[in-house]
Amino acid sequence: MGYCFEHQVRFHETDGAGVVYFANELTMCHAAYEASLAAAGLDLGTFFKAEVVAYPVVHASIDYCRPLGCGDRITIDLTPTRLDDNCFEIQYLVKLDDAVAAQALTQHVCIEVATRRRYPLPAAMEQWLERWGNSAAPLN
Repeated sequence: MGYCFEHQVRFHETDGAGVVYFANELTMCHAAYEASLAAAGLDLGTFFKAEVVAYPVVHASIDYCRPLGCGDRITIDLTPTRLDDNCFEIQYLVKLDDAVAAQALTQHVCIEVATRRRYPLPAAMEQWLERWGNSAAPLN
């Protein structure tokens, strides 16, 4: 399972030392997340407009295993896991030439925009979880 995203590192994603600036690797992971949503049939314009529900990131972490530079062709393997009726996490494995360059994690909570309170995951997100990940994993 999971979704595989391909990306070529761009010059603007690197720092003065010629390696990917640390925060940009999370940006690349988020691009993989967006691509997985689109590949599952979700309309990104509607999804990110967030008129009814939103999915803010409540936790993010990343461990770097090797540097990435301009021109590197990487793959990001993404696997979402349902944590409970309104939460999910996404594990990302960033690879260069089949070697792990980084491992990242984001945790998201579904909220109703009007009240800012937790809200059950809509059917479209349940389908996204079923398609790319593990929707049955419990939090505890």
